[in-house]
Amino acid sequence: MKFLFDLFPVLLFFVAFKFSDIYVATAVAIGATLLQICILALLRRKIEPMLWISLAIIVVFGGATLVLRDETFIKWKPTVLYWLFAAVLAGSALLLRKNLIRSMLAAKVLLPDPVWARLNWSWVGFFVFMGAANLAVAFNFSTDQWVNFKLFGGTGLMLLFVVGQAVFLSRHVEEEKP
Repeated sequence: MKFLFDLFPVLLFFVAFKFSDIYVATAVAIGATLLQICILALLRRKIEPMLWISLAIIVVFGGATLVLRDETFIKWKPTVLYWLFAAVLAGSALLLRKNLIRSMLAAKVLLPDPVWARLNWSWVGFFVFMGAANLAVAFNFSTDQWVNFKLFGGTGLMLLFVVGQAVFLSRHVEEEKP
């Protein structure tokens, strides 16, 4: 269910684009992201920092798209978000000696330190790849094809990556000692 909730703005963006245009879809994505935060706040649930960052980026890049009537800005939004995630994960590991992936998952999974490091760097690489893939599609294909890639390609690649990570992790999970 959380997966669908996280996809909510992307799904609405896709539907709005198919029924209207990139500008309406952009406004809908901004509104949907704001709505996500409002729903979580009303339910008194924790609003993850990534959602706040996503809201800031969609407001800035989506706002520029709407004000300047230039779809280039909204096409850059996923890349900026992916590369920001990669930079935060890499910067945290290199500068602060803190593995953020471990911080998020350590309560649920017990892994040796080298596996945590590999997992963190694989996410960095994945986010760098996704940012580059977004730009390649955004600026070499039609806007319609980019919107399709954003929903189906991006979601599909993320799902494949997560499944791959799960398979990788299953070989390294340490049993808890009684």
